[in-house]
Amino acid sequence: MAAKRRHWHEKDGRYWARIAIPKLLQEFFGKTQLTEPLGGDRRAAERAHAGAVARLQDQIREAQAKLVGSLASSPPQVIPTTFTAEHAERAVWDHYIQVLRRDEAKRTAMPTPAEVDAEEERLFQRFKAGEVEHSIIAQINAASDLELMINARVHDVNNRVRRLAALRASLQTGDIRLVDAAVLLFAERNELVLVKGTREWHDIAQKFVRAEIEGLQRTIEMDSGDFGGKPSDPVVKPPAQPAIAVPPVPLRALFDDYIVSRQRVGKHLDGGKRWSSVIDHLLKFMKGPDARKITKRNLLDWREQLLNEGRTAKTVADVYLACIRAICTWAFENDRLPSNEAQHVRQEVAKKVWSREKGYTTPEAINLLRASINYQPAQTSNPGNREGDRVTAAKRWTPLLCAFSGARITEITQMHKEDLRQQDGRWIIRIRPDAGSLKQGDFRDVPLHRQVLASGFVDFVHSAKPGPLFHSSYDRGIRSSQGMKKSARVTSGRVGKWLNKANLRVTDVDPNHGWRHRFKTVGLELGLTKRVVDAIQGHAGTTAGDDYGDVTIVARLRVIDALPDYDLDPVRSSCD
Repeated sequence: MAAKRRHWHEKDGRYWARIAIPKLLQEFFGKTQLTEPLGGDRRAAERAHAGAVARLQDQIREAQAKLVGSLASSPPQVIPTTFTAEHAERAVWDHYIQVLRRDEAKRTAMPTPAEVDAEEERLFQRFKAGEVEHSIIAQINAASDLELMINARVHDVNNRVRRLAALRASLQTGDIRLVDAAVLLFAERNELVLVKGTREWHDIAQKFVRAEIEGLQRTIEMDSGDFGGKPSDPVVKPPAQPAIAVPPVPLRALFDDYIVSRQRVGKHLDGGKRWSSVIDHLLKFMKGPDARKITKRNLLDWREQLLNEGRTAKTVADVYLACIRAICTWAFENDRLPSNEAQHVRQEVAKKVWSREKGYTTPEAINLLRASINYQPAQTSNPGNREGDRVTAAKRWTPLLCAFSGARITEITQMHKEDLRQQDGRWIIRIRPDAGSLKQGDFRDVPLHRQVLASGFVDFVHSAKPGPLFHSSYDRGIRSSQGMKKSARVTSGRVGKWLNKANLRVTDVDPNHGWRHRFKTVGLELGLTKRVVDAIQGHAGTTAGDDYGDVTIVARLRVIDALPDYDLDPVRSSCD
């Protein structure tokens, strides 16, 4: 898997260049990061990315100049003189280690032979399908990605050799400009005032040059298979003792702060409940709470322990590592941790082999819908064992609503009576986030299909009490979004148990997504507009063009009305 691009941000099909502002410079900007929009075309965004980053870096450098100028013009007695030989020793060694870490990250991100083969096959298919013009320029542009992947390692080696030569030359001339940014970054991260242009600055910068030379020499040795090299320059050595006493960063507190930051933008509204146990497990493994002490090696060993304990590769990848990577990325971008040790810790997951369609087939759909629309709860004389009216309603109506909306079952079980309305003579349901759980977080309107109306759903809604249709949160005094979301999930679980008990669950079809897959399949078969189908199901657009214009009720009605009816008449025997 390719490494995350530096200074790159993408969301909802849009792309930005993004740079974190050093802590000492944030007062100049009034924020913690700089961004520049790159548009919605990924290839165009990638081409514009380097220039945008350069412009953002220019803003950072201007602020740095202002900071250094203000310090240089201040009275000498107010400039702290805390930079010591121990600081210098730590700084030089850290710079050497960072060279090796960056090299390791680049090697990890290099395209694998399988990725190169996949890109070559993709290019071949584009040529075969006639997607590439016959002009030389068009063919060169089409093959550029493949060319970059094939020659990535060669380019990287050449860049390191050129950098090493430039550093050796600068060491002879006393030119320290190649490492000025690294020196300034060290001073900022450790809140030290090191004024550019002073003898102190020049001395530490020259040692940075020597440290980087040593680091690059190690990387070139590793190209030949030699991984045992050690620095020979006497100034490049591990510090005898920490120069800077940094307070610990408790992992649990870091997690709590991360969750708060996500809740501000509508994420992790459950308080990170699913991830809390992940933090507990890592804390137990680390035998200490300090997040600063977590290394990539620790996380790799932790990953192996999780697998050895019997967790699946998918769970390790999608839950455990995803949790720690998200927290470490946030902490690094917000200057809570000096590095992101989790950035390149991944777990490969075997590609799932499908033995059948992902969604319900037409016979399977008909069988399930007949059972649900005709569902009657078991009769019992004991009131305590009687099934609640709302659960009965969920078993009767949610499959039909999912079939004609492509919604997730919990998006239906969270519905309220007030979510049904009539507009221009047509009945519309609104699936909304404040009623419970929506993956995308936005409301969407779905017109009701004629077969849903003919089955009596509107009459059912009109006869229901105000509030939730399929769970009893209001009866129990629960009005919070979290409480209703939990109740909606409980109802979804009861519908799932009923499917199992009634032998209606289809092997290898996820009940929560079987109808979603089928809705897409029927849409493709009928040639319906993909963007409208996506909007009805709450799927995000795939291109920048999808952000323009609105998918109106009129457009949605055309899709819903095009969906064929299901044969829901009970099967009659030959004796009837």
